[in-house]
Amino acid sequence: MRATSHDRWLVSYADFITLLFAFFVVMYSAAQLDKRRAGQLATAIQTAFLQKGSLPPNPSDAGGAAKSSDTPIGDEQQQAALKNQIEQILATEIANGDIAVRNSREGLVISLREVGFFDTGSDQIKASSTLVFRQLAEILRQNQSNIRVEGHTDNVPIHNARFSSNWDLSTARATATVRLLIRDQVDPARLSAAGYAEYHPTASNDTADGRAKNRRVDIVIPRKPLQQ
Repeated sequence: MRATSHDRWLVSYADFITLLFAFFVVMYSAAQLDKRRAGQLATAIQTAFLQKGSLPPNPSDAGGAAKSSDTPIGDEQQQAALKNQIEQILATEIANGDIAVRNSREGLVISLREVGFFDTGSDQIKASSTLVFRQLAEILRQNQSNIRVEGHTDNVPIHNARFSSNWDLSTARATATVRLLIRDQVDPARLSAAGYAEYHPTASNDTADGRAKNRRVDIVIPRKPLQQ
């Protein structure tokens, strides 16, 4: 006569533990997926409101509202410190309207306006701006972020002996600015240049003042995306 086994419950117990483990693995995976989807949804909603003008471009403008979902807090602090440093060192040029510093959804933007840095229709940097460039380059050397240099114009067509379009002028000014930053020992590997002609204005081209603001070179220090 066979002896009765008293350990059969272990088989059922082991199956139960295995199923419970699988259940929690599935729940954890779903939670992580939902978290990513929630972050993507929040970014999409914020972008939509920014485009409609319902939210300020910089989350810090909302009186301490939640931080941008695509920008680490540490990076925001670094960009704020960089902005403050530029505003202190180049306070005279900012007060004169030669330079403007602002935050955008992409990052920190330093606008070098034509009036302070270029003659009309030229990509040659004014000799009087050499010291300003050196001060700016010294600040940028302390930061390890990539730098995008963008040339912009107003909507008045240009056609002279050197440039046949605003595309040519905006690209040439961006490239000339990159050359100066490299001369002042900013790492070339961090730099890129692009020309946008009249298609990214910051002011209305219907007035002389607006057109003057649109004739500029923007030095953009992009925000760093969160690591996935």
